[in-house]
Amino acid sequence: MKPSVVKLIEAKRETIFENWLREIEIVKREDLDNISDYVYTNTNKEFVEIILTSISHGQELFDDHFSQFTEGLIQVGWPLSYLTTGLQTFRKVVLDTLYDGEETSSVNMEVYSEVSIWVDKLVNILVNEYAGSWENTVFLQKMALKELSAPLIPVFENISVMPLIGTIDTERAKLVMENLLNGVIEHRSEVVLIDITGVPVVDTMVANHIIQASEAVRLVGAKCILVGIRPEIAQTIVNLGIDLSSFPTKNTLKKGIETALEITNKKIVPVTGVE
Repeated sequence: MKPSVVKLIEAKRETIFENWLREIEIVKREDLDNISDYVYTNTNKEFVEIILTSISHGQELFDDHFSQFTEGLIQVGWPLSYLTTGLQTFRKVVLDTLYDGEETSSVNMEVYSEVSIWVDKLVNILVNEYAGSWENTVFLQKMALKELSAPLIPVFENISVMPLIGTIDTERAKLVMENLLNGVIEHRSEVVLIDITGVPVVDTMVANHIIQASEAVRLVGAKCILVGIRPEIAQTIVNLGIDLSSFPTKNTLKKGIETALEITNKKIVPVTGVE
């Protein structure tokens, strides 16, 4: 910012500060009702203080300070729309205070240009911080969903179950394959039950993914059993001419576990004589 404009702002700093706090009270949003009046007032004071201080400090130092301040607001749930409104209100307050009723002149146009560029830069920093925070949140949620979308769960010694829920696309099929192979090695599974009870549709693509997963499990020395074959799924598989004869299928997880126990030479016996 040009020294002449900085000098003007510094000369009316207190007036700008007071006018902005008064104006921003008018635009307080309903989604800030969970923020106390004390926190609201002090945050607004800190907000405008940081902005006004920016004109007399190094840009890099200010950017870091403003980014840290913005990150703190994001974490406690201040909406982006409120903060951008606050900056637009700040722009208006600064210009109204500096013009102070004077007629438009070349000097005033210069002030308008400098202040607009200054505030626009602050808005860009604010939006970038929120965008970065949002992208990071989405990434973490996506990773968490991936971890939960195809878990391999050991239920007995050498027996594991992979419950699948929802649609299986190509990306998820790759995750199923990866988790299956890693889980078989990690848990030393001899039998893996793929439970498709929660899969709404089994078409040719889904069936091929399951067949490929079963074949991969066989190659690492384990056996795969497909469970959760509902009547409508069985009818669809037959109508599509899908061949699932290469590995056992059961209609329920219970029957699948019973088969897995037989394969691993185990069985569940009732305990008698216990009161």
